[in-house]
Amino acid sequence: MILGVGTDLANIDRIRAVLDRHGDRFRTRVFTEVERTRAERTLNPAATYAKRWAAKEACSKALGTGLRMGIAWKDMAVSNLRTGQPVMHVTGWAEDRLRAMTPAGMDATIHVSLTDDDPWAQAFVVIAAHPLAGDAALTLPHPVP
Repeated sequence: MILGVGTDLANIDRIRAVLDRHGDRFRTRVFTEVERTRAERTLNPAATYAKRWAAKEACSKALGTGLRMGIAWKDMAVSNLRTGQPVMHVTGWAEDRLRAMTPAGMDATIHVSLTDDDPWAQAFVVIAAHPLAGDAALTLPHPVP
């Protein structure tokens, strides 16, 4: 079951200008330590920050709020699995909102996809709900082969 969908497009040059103008003040206000560490290890930190900026915007839209109603930038954070796949983590108000929108007996998963092609960075977020493991009453029937 799809609970929410969000997308965002960020201009890498705009993020680069904000980084140049505000530096660490911007980095520490918007991005977690994990996000900053990953970005600073890349050849193009501005592109990495722009993708994560877009992911946070997309996630807030998928949560049905946009960046209002108490949600904070660092309530949403992108990390990567060893395979490189991006993963969205939510804490604080974003986590509370996710729990509130998830039906009883279900668990929510946030799927995120990131891409960039200078000067653009894009993120797409889908929040899906699925039955809790072991809950036979909510298990969907399997098709007969």
